[in-house]
Order: sequence, then structure tokens, then C-alpha cells
Amino acid sequence: MTFLENAKNAAAAAAVKDCVTKNVRIIGIGSGSTVVYVVKNLAIKVKEENLDLVFIPSSFQSQQVLLESGLKLSTLTETPILDIVFDGADEIDCHLDCIKGGGGCLTLEKINASCSKKLVIIADHSKLSSVLGEKWKKGIPLEIIPVAYIPILAKLKELGGKPELRMAVAKAGPVVTDNGNFIVDVDFGLIHNPQALNQKLINIPGVVETGLFLGMAKKAYIGLIDGTGPIRPVAPKQEVIEDCVEGLKKKVLGLPIEGSTKASQEQRNPPLSILRASFEGFKALLR
Repeated sequence: MTFLENAKNAAAAAAVKDCVTKNVRIIGIGSGSTVVYVVKNLAIKVKEENLDLVFIPSSFQSQQVLLESGLKLSTLTETPILDIVFDGADEIDCHLDCIKGGGGCLTLEKINASCSKKLVIIADHSKLSSVLGEKWKKGIPLEIIPVAYIPILAKLKELGGKPELRMAVAKAGPVVTDNGNFIVDVDFGLIHNPQALNQKLINIPGVVETGLFLGMAKKAYIGLIDGTGPIRPVAPKQEVIEDCVEGLKKKVLGLPIEGSTKASQEQRNPPLSILRASFEGFKALLR
């Protein structure tokens, strides 16, 4: 096993150990190479602890991996509320926003994630970036209605993107998703405002779903370069905002810390470095 594969396995093992608790029974499974390691570790845990878990796949691939591992399958029709979803990512930034869909399964992956109480992303270190578009250079995947692909390509160019219809490797013609649709990959370079871009993309008639997974992940496990892991990136934006607010209350407004009745001199007159760090933190959230 290579360092990269070891990293994926280490991250998957840690995620399964930490997140599959006694309150978790219905688990969604994403798609991609990392999911294989997630399912392997889940199968071991189910067998060793004699757990009664059910799994909802997001693609033909993940369904086959689950079946081969002897795990119990369900559907969103039978179990519409999931306790947790494990999935990979093509790229993940420091706020846990992701680009997904390199495997063409973005729509069902996003549906599963939206039905879950918690989305956990598992990836190797090569997928972690400071801003979306920094590492993943193939563009944002879009699942689209086939008859609309020509006008959609034109509208994407008007938005400043460089779209390409994804072509199949082992068949003639374009990639066809599990839902019978096409995939367009559109390059916008570095994405400093993914929320605004996502809204513009999803508003194009004929676009079924985008590969931007924003504000959905609650936790991420990232395998390290030497094959060990995991590490967790910075918390999602809301948690960062709350930390910044609390920090400003304590350091700038001079409020008591942890129940103390009197603010310290440092709180009332915060060092310049603290003020600068707080300001830079808020600027980063607004990018």
C-alpha cells in the first residue's frame, strides 16, 4: 500500500472509530476511492461489535462495495433520515467547504448529505487547500440535463467559466451519470466566493446540481503525508465565527473569562497582535 493509500485508510479508520457511536445506526456512504477504506473499517467494526447498522449508498459503486462487504443496505425511501454520512472530496478548504463530483455521483451524494445529521469528509493530505480551486484544477462538476448541454455551456462561458463536457473513457460519447444525465466540468480558477458562484450555477435552467458542497461538512479527517493520520482542518465557518466573537468579547470588550468577575489588564487593553489576528480572521471569513 502506498503512502497515499495508507493516509486514506488511516483517516477512514479514525473517522469510523470516533463517529460510529451507540447513537448511530443509519449511515450514508459516499463514492470514490476513499470510501472503499471507510466501508472496510465499518465492516470490521460491525463484525467485531455485532452491530445492527444499515447503509444507504450514493452510487452504483458504493452499493457494490457495501454488498461485497456483507453490510445491510437501505434506501432513502425506507430510511429518509440518516445519522451520519461518510464521504470523500476532490478538494476541501480550511472551512470544510468541498468540491465533489470527480466520480460523477455529486447529486445523490448531496441528497444523502442533506438528509443526514452529520457529514464527515475523509481524504488524504493532497486534497486539502486554503481556497477552493487551488488544488483541484479540473473545475466544478455540474450534473446537467442532456438536451440542454449546448445552452448551458454558453451560459457558463458568460459567467467567466471554461466548461467542458466530460467524455467517457471506456465508451464513445459523454459520461452518463447514474441518473441518466451528463457532467460538465467548469473551471473558474480560484473560488473566493463559492456561495455566490454556486447560486449563479444552480440558477441556470438545466443544471441539476453542482459539485460545491458548502456549509455541509461538520468534521473532516485528513490522512497525513507519511501515511499516518488523521488531522482535522480548521472548524467550519460558523464555529470559526463563534470563536472570533467569543475572542473579541474576552479580549477587546474586556469581559470576564470563564466566570471570573473582573477583567484583566490585558483584556481591557489587548495587545496589538490580538486585535490584528481578530481582524484578519474576520477578513478571511468574508473572502
